[in-house]
Amino acid sequence: MPVAASALSWVAVAGRSSSSAMTRLMLGRTLERICKGVLLLCLLHFLIMMILYFDVYSQRFDLFSRFNNGRNGSRNNVSGAAGNGHHFYYYNLSRPNATLASYAATGEQVVPSLQPETNQTPSPKPLPPCPENPPGLVGRLLIEFSSQMTMERVQKENPNVTEGGRYTPPDCRPRWKVAIIIPFRHRENHLKYWLHYLHPILRRQKIDYGIYIINQLGEDTFNRAKLLNVGYTEALKDAEYDCFIFSDVDLIPMDDRNLYHCYDQPRHFAIAMDKFGFRLPYAGYFGGVSGLSKKQFLKINGFPNEYWGWGGEDDDIYNRITLNGMKVSRPDVRIGRYRMIKHERDKHNEPNPQRFNKIQNTKNTMKKDGISSLTYRVVQVKRYPLYTNISVEIGKPPPRPFKG
Repeated sequence: MPVAASALSWVAVAGRSSSSAMTRLMLGRTLERICKGVLLLCLLHFLIMMILYFDVYSQRFDLFSRFNNGRNGSRNNVSGAAGNGHHFYYYNLSRPNATLASYAATGEQVVPSLQPETNQTPSPKPLPPCPENPPGLVGRLLIEFSSQMTMERVQKENPNVTEGGRYTPPDCRPRWKVAIIIPFRHRENHLKYWLHYLHPILRRQKIDYGIYIINQLGEDTFNRAKLLNVGYTEALKDAEYDCFIFSDVDLIPMDDRNLYHCYDQPRHFAIAMDKFGFRLPYAGYFGGVSGLSKKQFLKINGFPNEYWGWGGEDDDIYNRITLNGMKVSRPDVRIGRYRMIKHERDKHNEPNPQRFNKIQNTKNTMKKDGISSLTYRVVQVKRYPLYTNISVEIGKPPPRPFKG
C-alpha cells in the first residue's frame, strides 16, 4: 500500500507539472502573438509616416518634377547657358524653410532652373460678364440745375474716371464698349451739369465708356449731324468701340435704369422730355439721345452731313433706319424721362428752311451723303480728366438758293 500510494502521489505531481507546463506554453505563444502584432503595428505606423513624409516634402519642393526635368533639361540648360557665359548654381533642398534671400546671405549657390518657379505668380481669374441689370441702380433720380456746379467738384466726385473721360468696371467684363459723343459749341455750363449727373449713372450701369466732346470751331452755322459723324470717326481712332451713343449736352436722364448701351435695333433713349410734357412728340421722333451699334451705323451710312442749322437731321436718321429694314427700339415711357437745361436758342443755329425738302429725299441722298462723304479737319485733341475734347473745322454751309 505505501508503494501504491507513493506511485499515485507521483502521478499526481507529474500531472500538475504537465498542466503547469502547458499553461506556460500557451502563455508564451500568446505573448509571442502579441509581440508580433505590436511589431506589425509599429511597422505599419512607420510605413505610413514615411509615406506622409515624402508626400509632404514632394509637394513642397516638387521633387519629382525636378528630377524628371533635371535629368534631361537641366543638363542641356546648364551646358547651353554655360556656353553663353551664364553662371549656374546648386540649391540645397535639405533646408525646407530656407529662402533665396537666406541662401544669398550665406553665399550658397542656387540652381537657376529652380528660380522661375519661385518667381511665378498665379494668373488672375477671368472676370465674369457684367449683369444685364446691374444691382446698384437707383431708379428715379432727382435732377436739378439750381446749385452751382464746377469742374473741380465733378472731378472730386468721380475719382475712378481716368484721363479723357474713360472708365471700365473693375469687377466684371462689360458687354459693350461705348463711345458717348456730344456735339458742342459754347455750352460749358451745360457740360458741367451733364458730367456731374452722367458719370455716376454710367458707372452704376457697369459700362465701359469714353466721353467725346466734338467742338465746332468758328461761328458758322451749326451742323449737329456732321459733328456726330466726326465723333464716330475720331472715337474709333482712340479705341475699338462697338457702340455709339449720341447725346445733346442739355439733356439729363431722370432714371438710371435707362441703360446707355446698344441693342438689337437702333435705340432712342430720350422719349419723354419735360420740354414735351414727358411724351413722345410724334412717332418718327429720334432726337435728343440715340444709340447705334457700329454695324447699324455703317448700314445707314452714318448721318447726313448737309443739315446746316436747327432741325431735320433726326428725321432723316429715322428715315435711314426704316429704309434699311430696321426698327427703332425705345425704353418704357416711365424710364425714358429726361430733363432739359433751359437756355436760349444758340446764335448761328437758326431753323433750317430746307429741312422739309431734304427729309423727303432721304432715300435718294443717304447712299452718297453720310460717313462715306465726310470731310473735316481736326485742329486740337485735348484730354481732360472727365472727357476728351476734339475741336474741328467742318466747313461752311453751301449758299442758299436765291428766291426770285
